[in-house]
Amino acid sequence: MKLKNILIVVRDIERSRKYYHDLFGLELVVDNDGNMILTDGLVLQAESYWKDFLRRDVTWKNNSCELYFEETDIEGFIEKLESMYPETEYVDRLRTHSWGQKVIRFYDPDGNLIEVGTPVK
Repeated sequence: MKLKNILIVVRDIERSRKYYHDLFGLELVVDNDGNMILTDGLVLQAESYWKDFLRRDVTWKNNSCELYFEETDIEGFIEKLESMYPETEYVDRLRTHSWGQKVIRFYDPDGNLIEVGTPVK
């Protein structure tokens, strides 16, 4: 058995597709009307479909998990993030951990937590 995908719930699937493409270069692989599979295994699920499947409300911004990306030019990434999405809500601005890794944490437009860090050596 292997982990195939990570699915996140979003309010506006097209806005989220554009967001993950703009910032992380993820491309659309499959569009199943309310469910989009992007490269690198990220799946976007429209809120209405998710609620139908689970028969429960979505708990937004629950901080129970995060999407983690690595970027060698983290300062350049931050410039891109701030210019393209100035309304971004941050959890942590750029900081350096004791082991030398630089990281930033923020929410996507739907409150899914994202961390971008430099590769750990």
